[in-house]
Amino acid sequence: MNSSETRQSFLDFFISKGHEKIGSSSLIPRNDPTLLFTNAGMNQFKAVFLGEEKRLYSRAASCQKCMRAGGKHSDLENVGHTARHHTFFEMLGNFSFGDYFKKDAILFAWELLTEWYKLPKDKLWVTVFQEDDEAEALWIKLTGIAPDRVVRLGAKDNFWQMGDTGPCGPCSEIIIDQGKEVGCGRPDCKIGCDCDRFLELWNLVFMQFSRDETGALSPLPKPSIDTGMGLERITAVLQGKHNNFDTDIFAPIISSIVSASGKPYGGNADDTVSIRVIADHLRSTAFLLADGLMPSNEGRGYVMRRIIRRASRHAKLLGLEGAVLYRLMDSVAEGMGDTYPELVRERERSAKVLMFEEERFTRTLEQGMRILDETIGKLKKASLKIIPGDELFKLYDTFGFPLDLARDIAMDNNLIIDEDGFHREMEVQRERARASWVGEDEAIASIYRELASEIGETEFTGYDTLESDGMVKAMLKGGKTVTVASAGDEVELFLDKTPFYGESGGQVGDTGLIYSEGIEADVVTTRKEVGLHVHVVRIRSGTLKVWDRVHASVDREIRMAIARNHTATHLLHTALRAVIGEHVKQAGSYVAPDRMRFDFTHFYALERKDIDSIESIVNGKILENISVETEIADIRDALKSGVIALFGEKYGEKVRVVKVPGFSAELCGGTHCRRIGDIGSFIIVSEGSVASGIRRIEALTGMAAFDYLRQRSNELRDIAEVLKTDKPRDRVEKLLSDIREGDRTIETLKAKAASQNSSAVMEKVLDIGGVKVLSCRVDGLEQKDLRIFADNVRERLGSGIVVLASGKDGQAAMLAMVTKDLVASFSAGDLLKNVAAQVGGKGGGKAEMAQGGVSNLESMDILDKALQSVYDIVKKKVVSSK
Repeated sequence: MNSSETRQSFLDFFISKGHEKIGSSSLIPRNDPTLLFTNAGMNQFKAVFLGEEKRLYSRAASCQKCMRAGGKHSDLENVGHTARHHTFFEMLGNFSFGDYFKKDAILFAWELLTEWYKLPKDKLWVTVFQEDDEAEALWIKLTGIAPDRVVRLGAKDNFWQMGDTGPCGPCSEIIIDQGKEVGCGRPDCKIGCDCDRFLELWNLVFMQFSRDETGALSPLPKPSIDTGMGLERITAVLQGKHNNFDTDIFAPIISSIVSASGKPYGGNADDTVSIRVIADHLRSTAFLLADGLMPSNEGRGYVMRRIIRRASRHAKLLGLEGAVLYRLMDSVAEGMGDTYPELVRERERSAKVLMFEEERFTRTLEQGMRILDETIGKLKKASLKIIPGDELFKLYDTFGFPLDLARDIAMDNNLIIDEDGFHREMEVQRERARASWVGEDEAIASIYRELASEIGETEFTGYDTLESDGMVKAMLKGGKTVTVASAGDEVELFLDKTPFYGESGGQVGDTGLIYSEGIEADVVTTRKEVGLHVHVVRIRSGTLKVWDRVHASVDREIRMAIARNHTATHLLHTALRAVIGEHVKQAGSYVAPDRMRFDFTHFYALERKDIDSIESIVNGKILENISVETEIADIRDALKSGVIALFGEKYGEKVRVVKVPGFSAELCGGTHCRRIGDIGSFIIVSEGSVASGIRRIEALTGMAAFDYLRQRSNELRDIAEVLKTDKPRDRVEKLLSDIREGDRTIETLKAKAASQNSSAVMEKVLDIGGVKVLSCRVDGLEQKDLRIFADNVRERLGSGIVVLASGKDGQAAMLAMVTKDLVASFSAGDLLKNVAAQVGGKGGGKAEMAQGGVSNLESMDILDKALQSVYDIVKKKVVSSK
């Protein structure tokens, strides 16, 4: 039975038992911050088991994509060295949500294994929790299994719980005895031995208790079932293989690796490990990329980067140089694309991302590997076994060489690494960074902290109004507190409440006017510091004192322009994810009244059609004129609902959610339009790279967008008038074509002229001991034209040496040629260096041809003298050779 049949038989069996077939959820857990990756079939049903969510069915079956790499459950380091460990695997599972319990779960499992999969009953064993008398009795009664093949184990092996509190219960594992020849050979080998003889196939979890904070267990009103069986493992058993990598699941991937490397699978032990590592890691990478994850330096993205780099290193161990994994990844889509169509759908984008990541790592690896190899060599010579932590940190700090990669390489060389020493060095660096950072800025920040403790945080009223009355609570001038400010002073002003938005989250601060009777102050900008709104003001007239009552008025036109741009960033974010993929994450923004920029994660430049699509989506939404909604929500509830949170932002328990209903929802503290129609129009004016994997879009909205388009339209109209045509593009293309044709004609004429001129200089050729030499000046030629001239001379000579120079405006281009038959005795590079050195220039090249020049030539006489010396150099060489 092949793996596809095994997977489908499992699902068909449970469908026949009244189960709903449920598709696999993403490897990236949605709304579950406790998980790095989806690592079990029950993850997508967690809310159902906890009673937080209801489904239309009470029985389900699935084949779930799973990852165990990074975090608490990680098999990364073991992959390739064992028969069973994988980073990516498929989990077959059946689930009961308060429907059937132990009896049916046991009957279903036994029937599938023995009647559908035809496994021999006398080879199957079962484990139960040591206190679960019910499960043991049911196994013996319902299946007829011999009592001595039902083994009781403790809580470590046979009791499952979702967390420290909540649903939990005993579990029962079905195990197959693969025979003595597969095991360790010890006479005491039994269930629980680390060898592969007694192989766990299927784990049945009987979720029947709830554990409270004290650790006490109480029965659940509706006990449930959660089971899991690895597809790779059951497939190996059904195909009579003792290693998962030998099954048809991995066959197409391994075949592509063998074909690319020329190394046989199963031959050299080290090569076989590398082939297995690459095969496993290719699957993980393909599925993670298809699910929208991007390599990065933190969290899930960093785990994927580790996987890619580990696979890349093993590819190099097989002799595969450069970026190669992205080509091999096709084999994953070919083998599994029918079951997981996202692999095919995302194939092209995934390959591009992987190629970029490989190329980046190759540069890191080549530099770091040379140094690490030298270190390992020295250690081995000295019979030492530990790679020092400071050496590892230098590699990391200088080249970004990953510690986990160094660990792998150490393991391959029977060495260990000093991880404690590495982390000590890392902490020293952090302390240095902290020490260098604490300075003037920190001292200034302490002023605001002291003020905040004295006067309290500023109440912000600007979401609802652009004007409000307030009291002056404090003022700073030059970083020091003052109580009075007069006309001409620039101070930082603190009110008890304000409508002025303080710069934060990429949005610039508000400007406007603060005034009272006899006092006017222009607000130049507004910042936020530790809960305070800092109004940077310039006193226009009057004298302002602490405790004065004032009226604060935000510049309405500028605020509205800022709001248009800010709301547009939300629309742009959603449009980007729709057009180029959900891997897009905001990486920064700048929202000002006259423009906006938006940084996002993506590796490649956007094509024009993508930009057009994004603009169409955003402007289409603007035309719908939907109301922009805001609400204050609990952070957990907001994230569960799918609201986008920006990486790196710190959020409190209560957050502000900004929604364009049916289109976007983000956590945001900025100011926005009331309706998206207020944006008016949206146009992207540029798109480019700002860092590795980070792109930037700059865009305009409202009148700024209109003015930009009008300017471009006017420019086009002016061009059409100059060209005297109503089809300027066609006319420009014709002109460019004519120019190119003219250039070709000029080059032809230059070649003819060079040929004619070369005839004239042939009179200066000297025969020195049978070697024809021409060394002279031909003024008025550029370097390219000098090359054409020299080619003509060389062709006329047939055999000989040519050294030419062309002077103009105190500069000179130089070129030397030696025909092939003479390069054993003369070098064009040496001749040119000699001439260049005499006139204060530079030059060099190969034996047959060299080029150079001088930019500050004193006189043409000096150049002529240097050229004349070539004859003497050749003459001496010829004489000395006789």
